[in-house]
Amino acid sequence: MAPLRGRIACPYCYTPINQSKLAYQCLGRGLPGGPRCVKREDERRRQLTNVRTAAYPTFSSPTSGRARTAACPHCGGRTGVRACPTCHTPLSAIFAESRSPLVGMVGGKGAGKTVYLSVLHHQLRTTVRRRFHADIRLSGDQQGGAGSPRQWLADYEEQLFTHGRLFEQTAGALAGLRAPVVIEWRQPKRRLGRQTFDTTVLSFYDAAGEDLASQDRVHTQAYLGVANGLILLLDPWQLPGATDHIDVPTPVVQGSEPPLEVLNRITELLRVSHHVKASKRVQVPLAVVFAKMDAFFPVLGGNHPLLAKPAALPCYAETAGRDTHEHVRAILHQYGADDIDTHLAHNYASFRYFAVSALGAAPDYAAREVDAGGVQPFRVEEPLLWLLSGFGVINRSRR
Repeated sequence: MAPLRGRIACPYCYTPINQSKLAYQCLGRGLPGGPRCVKREDERRRQLTNVRTAAYPTFSSPTSGRARTAACPHCGGRTGVRACPTCHTPLSAIFAESRSPLVGMVGGKGAGKTVYLSVLHHQLRTTVRRRFHADIRLSGDQQGGAGSPRQWLADYEEQLFTHGRLFEQTAGALAGLRAPVVIEWRQPKRRLGRQTFDTTVLSFYDAAGEDLASQDRVHTQAYLGVANGLILLLDPWQLPGATDHIDVPTPVVQGSEPPLEVLNRITELLRVSHHVKASKRVQVPLAVVFAKMDAFFPVLGGNHPLLAKPAALPCYAETAGRDTHEHVRAILHQYGADDIDTHLAHNYASFRYFAVSALGAAPDYAAREVDAGGVQPFRVEEPLLWLLSGFGVINRSRR
């Protein structure tokens, strides 16, 4: 993978935009003694993001370039708030100067995407933040309020970490739209003996399994077409030989899809949306994550290399990652799922396998309760760190 260059998408509507030609949003202050703009629901924003928050007018200033402020054409008041020129969503103050890899998160029904994303967010703002000495936080005005990413993340994390409770599956997106989780990652870097700061805006979209249940629905997910990297969660319980090794909870897997079917649809979308010729492979890096691996821990045994966590250094551990990749590949062949490996090798220029467990131990699915020992995340951050190291956001160690 190469560092990002020039390809930036709005982290909210996924439309490619020029960072030097961002729109502005009025502050509603007006000129002294003059009329002021009032907040109204932005129809464009509602159509493109399904967000109905009232806001001041958004406008473009054709002569402004990268100017930090502009005068509102309606009330004359000056503003420095930047916004997406397409969906009118306010953007972070540093978006115009930041890198913005869009990380998509996909998988079939029952793969555990929402649990994974909730636990990943918890890890990012706790252990990962400390590990990388980074400022990691939610970004954007739509992160707050009822039904917002901030609210449901807080609710889900409280259920999991405080009350030890599981939650219901993610509902399908309304009109194919769901507010993404947008995170700013800001950390110090040293260049030529001086300390500077790099900021990266990450956008995660948690697509419900129902949104990927047919090829038509897959094609409605515009974010996949502009994703710089994808985290694909697959259910290892659906592997052909899984039932010969573990007790699969039948009620939980009912209606789930075989991993290869989900993978086939994602590949087809990426080939179409990125105009990939039949003779070429997809260039979007793919982190192939087998979630809920806690069910396999007893089968693997305590000394299995997959259960050894790499050192928590401020980088991605490349050698440990490659070892994990090869061990997961061996399991696929052992379980009669080598067709997944063949498909990936023939269709993707860059992919890597990961074995993770968001909860760290098998929950009681009937009672919808996590293990009595609580949530103990197992290697959930590694897929994202691999992608970020490929984008040049963090370093990649050879250990």
